Formats: sequence, structure tokens, C-alpha cells
Amino acid sequence: MNKSSWQSRRRHGRRSHQQNPWFRLRDPEDRSDSQAARSAQDSSHGDDESPSTSSGTAGASSVPELPGFYFDPEKKRYFRLLPGHNNCNPLTKESIRQKEMESKRLRLLEEEDKQKKIARMGFNASSMLRKSQLGFLNVTSYCHLAHELRLSCMERKKVQIRSLDPSALASDRFNLILADTNSDRLFTVNDVKVGGSKYGIINLQSLKTPTLKVFMHENLYFTNRKVNSVCWASLNHLDSHILLCLMGLAETPGCATLLPASLFVNSHPAGIDRPGMLCSFRIPGAWSCAWSLNIQANNCFSTGLSRRVLLTNVVTGHRQSFGTNSDVLAQQFALMVPLLFNGCRSGEIFAIDLRCGNQGKGWKATRLFHDSAVTSVRILQDEQYLMASDMAGKIKLWDLRTTKCIRQYEGHVNEYAYLPLHVHEEEGILVAVGQDCYTRIWSLHDAHLLRTIPSPYPASKADIPSVAFSSRLGGSRGAPGLLMAVGQDLYCYSYS
Repeated sequence: MNKSSWQSRRRHGRRSHQQNPWFRLRDPEDRSDSQAARSAQDSSHGDDESPSTSSGTAGASSVPELPGFYFDPEKKRYFRLLPGHNNCNPLTKESIRQKEMESKRLRLLEEEDKQKKIARMGFNASSMLRKSQLGFLNVTSYCHLAHELRLSCMERKKVQIRSLDPSALASDRFNLILADTNSDRLFTVNDVKVGGSKYGIINLQSLKTPTLKVFMHENLYFTNRKVNSVCWASLNHLDSHILLCLMGLAETPGCATLLPASLFVNSHPAGIDRPGMLCSFRIPGAWSCAWSLNIQANNCFSTGLSRRVLLTNVVTGHRQSFGTNSDVLAQQFALMVPLLFNGCRSGEIFAIDLRCGNQGKGWKATRLFHDSAVTSVRILQDEQYLMASDMAGKIKLWDLRTTKCIRQYEGHVNEYAYLPLHVHEEEGILVAVGQDCYTRIWSLHDAHLLRTIPSPYPASKADIPSVAFSSRLGGSRGAPGLLMAVGQDLYCYSYS
């Protein structure tokens, strides 16, 4: 090669380097970014041959994870992660996670609309009937499996809500719903647009298929304080009142309010048309509440406070105080024995023996321990077992005789939210809504996850669904199903 041709090639190579944007660097930071981007681009060329997922799922992807970069499996290239400040449309890990969760939710909703899911592999109506006829399944097992099969076939339908104020239904958002004992009424707490909360009762007796229509009875009572806990109270008759636990605001102290259901038009049972008792008890810092149906603690309710449990008699006004080492976030009375079970922020679950009073050390009857704050406690009907959930997403079934955990239900998601449990022993299921806005249904007997229902709304902290399940929605002649309130809408997952 002669000298002139060698110099012309050298000038041509220098000119191509100057035109290439990878070589026009001004500082070391840009240089390091460009090197990472170049290696990312090189690795993305081979992605057309082997499918891959996001780099956020470590171990499940063949694409190398680069610090500060995110691999988009759809566009098959890397993008630089930006810090979550005031940049215009920054790409952060949180936004990536929300995008992935939303695409998963939409996919699951589409799958639910297209095909029916099977709770257990290998089980269908014909195979279960055949095994029952051959004697491989007893009556109890057959009923449980048949119910699981119906659960897997529940279809989502929107419920039409009618009210005297239709404009309010379009703006108010459901905060929580709570069915009464007979499942013919649904107490609702709605967040109003101007701030605060208002209450209503939905009559479920008109909830009939195929047209699902209900009527909401509202009243003028509303509050600008946060509703921490709600339960039905039986003062005059079964579920005659609603007990609300309200958090204090500024100089206004917290309180427990006993609201008569008769304040809502046509909400009380037929033949009972007497005014109820409307009263409010000043209680600072109340986290939870529970109403007693035990005859030895008649007309009493309990409130869980900060480091204290307060037992109040509605008729006499007499109070008993029990000191604790932590905030009491969940409560439930036993029916056959005078015990009050409490779940604490420290993870401790203890029972108060109401016969011992608050003097001495004998009032703590049972003690169990979780590793995180307990958000819900539910006593099973024979009162030998207790179900509890915590803020670590753990759901455990405890044997109260041996104080041992005998079963754990996997899949629940919680980090810090107050999320209730719904135990239905007659149907043999456990229902819980996670912080990821998915409603999960487990078999109560073997902890098998039967179904995971995605929310009809995009997942967010403000739109965690509130659910109510019953085998008789609308009363004794009602049909089984699941009610889900989210946003401004009410959905019914009824058996097909």
C-alpha cells in the first residue's frame, strides 16, 4: 500500500468518527452513559432470537441487567432510568412497575371474560359426580368441591345503583361496604367530593338476575373525620345499629358513634318501626371497634385505642379499661365464652377474659404472636380456631388450644394497609383483598388458592376494592355471590 492511499484512509476514518454520535462526548459522565448504552444496544440485537422479559425480574430473563438502565421487552432496547424529580415524564422504577401491573391486570380481565377458570386441576362437574357415585368422595368433600367449581365460574356484572340523588352517585367514591348478618342490607361509607365521608344503606333484596338493580338509602349524617372501623350492632334487635369508630381531627377528639339503621328510609326489618338510640362516646385515638353478642357482656362494645382497650356498656355507660403495650388494630368478641380477642400493632394477639375484670394479671387468657402488625382477627364458629392477618401479608390459622399455627394461606399482599378478612365457614372459603387490589379466595380447609380476581379499576392506593361475600345475597332466598365496591361502581360476581 502506498503512502497517499494510507493517508486518505486515515482521513476517511477520522471523518466517520466525527460524524458518529457515539464519539462526540464532552464529559466523562456522558462517556460512561454511552458505553452502557452501546453495550445495551449490542445485547439487544440477540433478543430477536430468544424471548426475554423485563430486567426487573432478575433470574427469569436472559437479558443482562445494567445499573441505571431498564430493558423494554416490547421495544427490545434499553432506556436510562431517571430519578423521580421534576423531569418531564421521567422513567422511574415505580412507573415501570405500575405499567407492568396494569398490563397484567388488563390481561387477566380479558382472560376472565373469555374463559372460565378451574379451581383445581382435574376437577369438573362430571368427574366429581362420578367419584361421588363410586364412593371416592363423601358428602362433605363433594359439597366443598362443588362450591369451589361454582366459585371458578362466577361472572362479573355491574350493578345499577338507584338513589334519590343520582348526581352524588357519579361523584362519591366507595370507601368500604359491610353486609349485615342476613346479607339483605349493605352499609356503605362513601368519600364525598367536597371532603369527608357520608353513610348509606343499600337494600339487597332487589338484587336479582339478570338485571342487577339496587337502591341506596342515604341520610344527612356525614363527617369530615376518617372512619377507622365499622361493625353492625344489635341493640334493639339483630343489626339494629351501626357502630362507627371515628379518628380525631385537629382539636376535635375521636369518638365511637352508634348510628340507628332506622335513620335510613325503609332500612329496618318489616314490622319494627320504633326509633333507635343515637349516641356518641368521646374516645380519643380509636383504631378499631367490635360489638358483643355474648350474653355475659350484653349491650357492650369495645374500642381498640393506643395502648388501651376500652369496654363500654351502652345502656349504663359503665366503662372498663385494659392497658396494653401496643395499639389495638383489630378486635372480635367470642360468642360462647366471654372473651375479647385483640390484634396489636406489635404483632401480639391476646384475649381478654371479661369475667376477671381489669384488676390483676389474670385477664389475658390467650397470647399469640405475628411478626408484623395484626390487621384482622376472625374467630371460627367452634371458637377453637382463630384466623389472623398482618401487614406482612401473612394469613395464619391458629389452634387456640395448643396456641400453634396449623395452616398458612399464601398469596396475600400487604405492606401497611388496614385490610380485613372474610371467613365463610358454611361455604368453606376465605376471602381477602390485597394491597395490590387483587381479591383472592382460598379453600378454608387446605389453604388452596381457588381464584384471583383482578380489580375492574387500575390498581392504586385510593382504589383498593371492598368486598362482601354471601351464599344468600339479598336475604334467605338470595343467590350466592361476591359484591365488590370500587370507585363509584358496584359489581356482582354471581354464580352462572
